[in-house]
Amino acid sequence: MDETRTQEPRTPRDHPSPSAPAQDASWEREGKPQLSKEDRTQGLEPEKLRRMMYDMLLGRRFEEKSAEAYALGKIGGFCHLYIGQEAVAIGAIHALRKDDYVMTAYREHVHALQCGVEPNAIMAELYGRQDGCSGGKGGSMHMFSAENNYLGGHGIVGGQIPLALGVAWKIKYRKEDRVMQVYMGEAAVNQGAFHESLNMAALWKLPLIVIVENNRFGMGTAWERASSLYDISQKATAYAMPSAIADGMDVLDMYRVTSEAVERARAGEGPTLIEARTYRFVGHSMSDPVSGVYRTREDVEKEKLNDPIRIYANLLDDLGILSQEELEKMDAEVKQISEKAADFADQSPEPPLEELYRDIYADENVNGRLYFDGRDR
Repeated sequence: MDETRTQEPRTPRDHPSPSAPAQDASWEREGKPQLSKEDRTQGLEPEKLRRMMYDMLLGRRFEEKSAEAYALGKIGGFCHLYIGQEAVAIGAIHALRKDDYVMTAYREHVHALQCGVEPNAIMAELYGRQDGCSGGKGGSMHMFSAENNYLGGHGIVGGQIPLALGVAWKIKYRKEDRVMQVYMGEAAVNQGAFHESLNMAALWKLPLIVIVENNRFGMGTAWERASSLYDISQKATAYAMPSAIADGMDVLDMYRVTSEAVERARAGEGPTLIEARTYRFVGHSMSDPVSGVYRTREDVEKEKLNDPIRIYANLLDDLGILSQEELEKMDAEVKQISEKAADFADQSPEPPLEELYRDIYADENVNGRLYFDGRDR
């Protein structure tokens, strides 16, 4: 790993009052190598650079359309949007191959998109329709696509971590040339399964890449009020595991840091913990206000100056890789894709009643199962 990414332990900060703002907007760039515009894109083909822009735009517009559909009552239940954090998943998943695995938590729509799940299938799942990627039963938090090696979507905080550990163990046991990439929010690192899984992954040198998306707030609790250790990346030290801090508002930094971890994993050198320092521009979920409770409107507007899409678009424009006109055409295209996904979901049928017991009962004659088709009524 790049030694410039590691940091010395710091004195714990005083815990602020509940109304105190989070760290200033420069926090995610601490220790980040200062590279020229040309050096930041070195080794990457223009088409790949443009594709990263396209994927971030698609994620943003898809999430905005999802928010609109939720407000109209077309999406029910929990719905956690990824607006502001797009650079994390896009940069990190671009460092993978199609045959690698991805698993994440409940803020998952963009991860699913990036793994290749069709926008129509994701939106239909949000609508709870039969054509959804989980048959309409998973909703916003439990999407799945075996054909795209996308293993969810998990609603239990930290619940996906030991599952990802098991997949990484399977990869090593079968001697497969693959890696397992698992995401979580910063609040999940206080779960016991996080520590148990890191220990086992390091002990057995499993090809596991652990990405903590530190957006500074676990629901409404600021990170520094929930942890005595400020730098999440340092938690890897307890397990003799390499770690890194990535700028989660910079898609190229995410790609670079994750690529190093992927290279290590493929070489049989074991897991890596990546702390991606990012920020969500929206509430924790659709039921959570954007500001006014645990952060001010001024805080959010200040962070929007670091919008990963705007910053990356300016970089590509400066380098002559993607003009403003080309960006506008790209944006119009992904907006249309998101609109069509919503139209598709509207037309998709409701799941049949028997879907309630599909994949639940092994025995075809269980009474609980028969109830739903009327045979025991």
